[in-house]
Amino acid sequence: MLKEELDNFFIYLAKEKGFTRNTLAAYRNDIGQFGDFIVAVSAPQDSPVPKKLNLTARLISDYRQKLIEKRYRAATLARKMAATKCFIKFLFRSDKLPEEMEKSLAVSHVPRHTPKPLSISEIKRLLAEPAKQSSAEAKRDKAMLELLYATGLQASELMSLNLGDVDLKKGLVHCRGKRARNRSISIDASVTKVVKDYLDIARPELAKEAETALFVNIRGERLTRQGFWQILKQYGDKAGLDTQVTPRVLRHSFAVSKLRGGNDLHTLQKMLGHAYLTSTKVYEKVK
Repeated sequence: MLKEELDNFFIYLAKEKGFTRNTLAAYRNDIGQFGDFIVAVSAPQDSPVPKKLNLTARLISDYRQKLIEKRYRAATLARKMAATKCFIKFLFRSDKLPEEMEKSLAVSHVPRHTPKPLSISEIKRLLAEPAKQSSAEAKRDKAMLELLYATGLQASELMSLNLGDVDLKKGLVHCRGKRARNRSISIDASVTKVVKDYLDIARPELAKEAETALFVNIRGERLTRQGFWQILKQYGDKAGLDTQVTPRVLRHSFAVSKLRGGNDLHTLQKMLGHAYLTSTKVYEKVK
């Protein structure tokens, strides 16, 4: 029964919620971990799986404690519990659990750390690193870092950009966000110039002829999110930054800089592609 419900849940996320492939993969990992826990504690000795889905408040609490013991970061713990909560809600909506159980199975909120942005001086040091080299890859990296900080895109969104998604004449980047939350973000002239230099000089050296991806790897194909993470980490190390630089850190830095620059929360919400304003309000704490 558990496998069947998990399969139905992932179909629901893909078809009705419109989750991207990367988001689905993350949910499969997190919910798969929860499923393994249920099997481990619920299945009888002579059976590899529980005969029925027997969720209890104690089981949810024990699962959360198990995650805490694994020393996950607060953000990772929050993500895993959020995925669990989403699965439980799906079961209630599918009438797989009785309504009277809903209140007792409420997943407790896991507080997230307030995001810590890079300082202006740290941003300048990071963005200056690729310019120290003249290779096609360095020009690509310069364009990626500048564009990421200028738009606040997620790494998966940046890697999903195609050539037609960047309008250099109008200074706009068109992003296809998850759940069809598409948005257009303005970029200034300096960032436009960096991207144009990459497109005119570096990309023709790197990309295969028929490739439509904006950013490509050394094989001429679309650069992956994981590949970009590695590139960003290397530049963070070269810049000698104490903070571990990730795409999420740059997204936080973008958000805080926009608020400090006078943008209101509703405008920032649209820039970031947040479905709810509560997700954006966290940046007020570090403004």
